[in-house]
Amino acid sequence: MRSICASSKIHLFGFISAVIITTLPGVAFALSLAQAEQLALEADPLIKRYSASSRSHDAESSANGTLPDPKLRLGMFNVPLDSFSTTEDPSTQLRIGIQQEFPRGDTTDLKQQQSKWLAQAAMAQANDEKLKLLMNVRDAYLNLYYEIKAGNIVVETRELFVKLAKITEDQYAAGRVNQQDVIRADLELSRLEDRATKIRGNEDEYRAYLAQWVGEIAWQDIDSHFPVLPDVPDNVDINELLTQHPSVMAETAKVEASRTMIEVTRQDYKPGVGAFVEYRKRFGENADGSDRSDMMAAMVTVDIPLFTENRQDKNVAAREESANAARYSRDDRLRVLKRKLEKDRAIYRRLGEREMIYRNKLVSSAANNAEASLNAYQSGVTEFTTLMRAGITELDVRLENLRIQVDRLRTQARLLYITGDSET
Repeated sequence: MRSICASSKIHLFGFISAVIITTLPGVAFALSLAQAEQLALEADPLIKRYSASSRSHDAESSANGTLPDPKLRLGMFNVPLDSFSTTEDPSTQLRIGIQQEFPRGDTTDLKQQQSKWLAQAAMAQANDEKLKLLMNVRDAYLNLYYEIKAGNIVVETRELFVKLAKITEDQYAAGRVNQQDVIRADLELSRLEDRATKIRGNEDEYRAYLAQWVGEIAWQDIDSHFPVLPDVPDNVDINELLTQHPSVMAETAKVEASRTMIEVTRQDYKPGVGAFVEYRKRFGENADGSDRSDMMAAMVTVDIPLFTENRQDKNVAAREESANAARYSRDDRLRVLKRKLEKDRAIYRRLGEREMIYRNKLVSSAANNAEASLNAYQSGVTEFTTLMRAGITELDVRLENLRIQVDRLRTQARLLYITGDSET
């Protein structure tokens, strides 16, 4: 718990720092992933919506646990229309009474419990929205990070190809190579420019995607350091893990609310009770000159649920089917989460294996091959086509290495949505 609180303080500090820095003139700001997450969590309307809904059901729970308001009855009875006298007729009365209705069976307690379940469902939906938001923000940020870094790699490669083109022109002027090599060099430069333009287009797309959560700050520079995410827990009980997922807990709470509603409906088979107490004031005097005595009345009313086939039975059947539908929805959610977990675990594992291959062998081999090809070309040992192929291969390997690292982190973000994120 202490580590979670400390993490929240770090996020809050980063959020405040981001706001202050962006308001200072002339100060460069690089948006980090943690800051993007915090900005998104602070502004997300769906989280606020579900939290407000939970508070609404909590308040409703307190209201449902209270008896209906009593009714005050006040009126004049048996007033003669010819004289409107209150003392002429002995049956004329001023009546003041209190009437109280008592719900059938345990309806009050059950409705209170149902509202509590709905409050839990809404709060679980808010927690699920937090995890889902973090996953989406991380995915957008990581894709943006890839496009920026890929653009830098293409720019570096283009600078190298410009030098190669100059070397080729010098070689052509000296009569060592033919004109086709010069044309091929220009062609590869144009293809690199096209690739860079495509990357810039993708970058703009992901910035716009990220902006829907963090606002205009998405168009600022982002942190150049490779993003870091919390570790995915290992050696966990999948069934226990999934049943504790907020989206499943929300469905479970809805199932319990539906079951409670069945019991509420079954209370209709029980009689409802009403109580009534009334004070009756009489006016005038008796024939012997004494005051007419006041009176009181007390009454109890009881519902008699005799004809239950067309109302109570049907209502109970309807509520049972609603509970079945809620249970099927929860089972489907568990099935979907389990499938996603197994799929992303496999992807995460294979991407880790590919990352090791690129890190330990392919990246260095591609760089050595490009350097050897350049030396051989300058020495006249190899052709320009081989040199270009080596340079393009190195570019593709570097881009693919970056893509694998980013995709593995994106997969980790999806796994954290399912396994839970301690930083939330």
